[in-house]
Amino acid sequence: MTLSTTAPSEIANSIQIGDYSLNYHDQGQGDVILLIHGSGPGVTGWANWRGVIPVLSKQARVIAPDMLGFGYTSCPADLKLNPATWVDSLVGLLDALDIQRVAIVGNSFGGAIALAFAKAHPERVSRLVLMGSAGLSFPITDGLDKVWGYQPSLQAMRDLMEVFNFNHSIITDDLVKMRYQASIRDDVQTRFAALFPEPRQQGVEMLALSEDDLRSLPHETLLIHGRDDQVIPLDSSERMLRLIPRSQLHVFGQCGHWVQIEKAQEFTQLLVNFLIEQSVTTGA
Repeated sequence: MTLSTTAPSEIANSIQIGDYSLNYHDQGQGDVILLIHGSGPGVTGWANWRGVIPVLSKQARVIAPDMLGFGYTSCPADLKLNPATWVDSLVGLLDALDIQRVAIVGNSFGGAIALAFAKAHPERVSRLVLMGSAGLSFPITDGLDKVWGYQPSLQAMRDLMEVFNFNHSIITDDLVKMRYQASIRDDVQTRFAALFPEPRQQGVEMLALSEDDLRSLPHETLLIHGRDDQVIPLDSSERMLRLIPRSQLHVFGQCGHWVQIEKAQEFTQLLVNFLIEQSVTTGA
């Protein structure tokens, strides 16, 4: 394991696991919270969770990897990426770090991988938080089709920012430029374009669990969704609420897909209450 001290903030620890070289953030001490990012162009673990990690890591150990196919993590170009592969890579990371049990926070695509992890390894998961989560079948939205069909340009990135956010006033030229530059770094766009090819409905189905799978989940689960989400429909979380036995749902009004950005303080407080304070109280 090596720690980079001169690279951009997106690059943290690097660990080799078989054919993978995973870039991951590891901050804090105590019970472990695993953060799984979404699937937007140019995304990294740090870009997705940079507002959350400093707060949670004061009271817990936080692990935030770049998933296979994203960011500064690398894997063979011909590796078939699917939920089983992504889950196996996370298991490999946790095993290498000698971590047996985690709470998982999954954003969008990351929510689907969190659900797949919990299904495959229920004993290794304490609690689940699913934010704007994929994981059920639904007709692909225009917003998600635009995300997965992204072709790099400053205007295309600005258009995506407007899809992600209800409050367009937070979309600055610097933010657009930063995310655009991230989307064209090295081979990022080549890898991204290969992840969710047309017809992109098949990407939704690849990430979907069955309703019976969700009914069988034993974990305390917090669902979080922006009411005005154009990427993953609110109905998806409402269905999960009805299916997952020990679940609750918090909906933010005047909020899009990026809850952790638009409602940063409230979102992070929900995580602290559910993952740290409530788990201490209940001994979960």
